[in-house]
Amino acid sequence: MEPQRTLVLPSPPPKSNNALIIGLVTGLAVLLLGGGGVGAFLYLRSSGSEPTTVTLPSADPFPTTTTTSPSPSDSPSASASASPSDPSASEPAEPTPSDTPPSSRRVDPGSPLTAGEFSDWDFKLGDVELQADKVGGWTYNSCDPVDGRGVLAQNDCQRAVQLAYSADGGHIKAVQIMMSFPSEQAAKKTADRLASLDSDAVKWRKDKAHSNYAYGKIRTGHAKQYVVVTVLTADKSAKSRAARYHSYLQSDHASYFLFRDLSTPN
Repeated sequence: MEPQRTLVLPSPPPKSNNALIIGLVTGLAVLLLGGGGVGAFLYLRSSGSEPTTVTLPSADPFPTTTTTSPSPSDSPSASASASPSDPSASEPAEPTPSDTPPSSRRVDPGSPLTAGEFSDWDFKLGDVELQADKVGGWTYNSCDPVDGRGVLAQNDCQRAVQLAYSADGGHIKAVQIMMSFPSEQAAKKTADRLASLDSDAVKWRKDKAHSNYAYGKIRTGHAKQYVVVTVLTADKSAKSRAARYHSYLQSDHASYFLFRDLSTPN
């Protein structure tokens, strides 16, 4: 198995600096899904160069003119640490094989991607139990609202959704962008390209993440004709738990797409 490569982030900027520093993370995630012991392998590959640490400049609020699905209000969250130290928590091992399916709703094969396919995240895998509340969901009829550098348009991205999650009493926050493409080749090309660019290549709801953090990373990967980008931040009190949440949330939702468009045998 190819080991997953992970970046340790430097300290975030002082409060007076609105920039958010996040590392792009790509690697290999393995999750066994469905009945009958079916092996599902999700390859999250980089473009061949070493992942880099990049700066995410502050941006205007996410476009409000885009047609979105109604989102619930944010759940209460605790304030982030004022002066977080350098993240030092080690990456957890990738999810081990299990017959537990990803915690998301099944839809008709080939149906348009929507934020409604995903609800609160309730994940169980062996002795691992993780939960996160879905605090926002947006469905876009195109990828333009999340295309920061034109990469998605260049690869014929068809449709996108964005999800926001809050966990651990608001100490952990996550934003996911999921995009559909006309082919697996186009999705892989996009994931590889995004991994080689600054993180502003994809627009995401910065208002749903911590403005100051002790853990902050982005994971990017593809599964079949879909690309999944997971941004996760945590304050100092949740730093030690953040990497585990990040690893499982990315793997669980990305692996969902391995079976999303398969017809169920009669």
